[in-house]
Amino acid sequence: MNYTLNQLRIFLKVVQNQSVTKASEELHLTQPAVSIQLKNFQDQFEIPLTEVVGRKIYVTDFGKEIAEAAEQILQQVSTIDYKTLAYKGQLFGKIKISVVSTGKYVMPYFLADFLKMHPGVELEMDVTNKNKVVKSLQNNEVDFALVSILPEKMKVEKIDLMQNKLFLVGNMEEDFTKKKKIEAILENRPLLFRESGSGTRQTMERFIVQQDLKINKRMELTSNEAVKQAILAGLGYSIMPLIGIRREIQNKDLQIIPLKGLPIKTNWSLIWVKGKNHNPAALAYLDYLKKEKEAIIHSKFSWYEMM
Repeated sequence: MNYTLNQLRIFLKVVQNQSVTKASEELHLTQPAVSIQLKNFQDQFEIPLTEVVGRKIYVTDFGKEIAEAAEQILQQVSTIDYKTLAYKGQLFGKIKISVVSTGKYVMPYFLADFLKMHPGVELEMDVTNKNKVVKSLQNNEVDFALVSILPEKMKVEKIDLMQNKLFLVGNMEEDFTKKKKIEAILENRPLLFRESGSGTRQTMERFIVQQDLKINKRMELTSNEAVKQAILAGLGYSIMPLIGIRREIQNKDLQIIPLKGLPIKTNWSLIWVKGKNHNPAALAYLDYLKKEKEAIIHSKFSWYEMM
């Protein structure tokens, strides 16, 4: 048999995702390239590794055993790579971070230079909603989590990265140069909310209670991008993090609506379970952030600090 490490990686990723399409996305390869390598790998075995029923791919019992073996082989290869880097005095290891959905506009900028400096460090970053972020932290599945609201009833340590600013946002169909009360603004269009469990939604609901507002019309959407597109289409207004609408504000597709009590200001915080024993890569990353976060903010987010 002449299968390659690349074929093992591709096969394992297909098994993990139960999909060639999803595997190709995670591997940053085209779907045909993954399909060809999967076929070449299969051709080396007389027993089927997968079977397709309808349009869905299923892994055979034999395929599952091969996948387990492939995972062990790839782990051993990683160990060899890490030992080589350690021998050369380079930092190595994996950092796992869970990020709330809007945090995807923040976290990469605080990671990029660190990963360039330390090519032996691998990154695993999951972007999801706040509930799942907190759960992954509770289950010790990640090293860090990026949140804008600290979890309740959980002992964590943190480093604040930058401010999170939330404004009332609408499209360009109306003139808001003269301040209006939010009740008047929402007479004809609803207020758009994120799904239950979203940090942005929690912040919005807290603001509504503090301001004693009565919201008669509301609409719920399941992502920041969906809310943004709904506002652009004229479906309503929403209180949104400024960090996710830079392009639309600069292009004058969206506008910030002046409103008493806004912007709401929280902090983007990188948090971890109190007392967690970090691996060397994670410890080095924390040290890097403490030294470099102000320079990163000045370099990458000067536009944001001025608003």
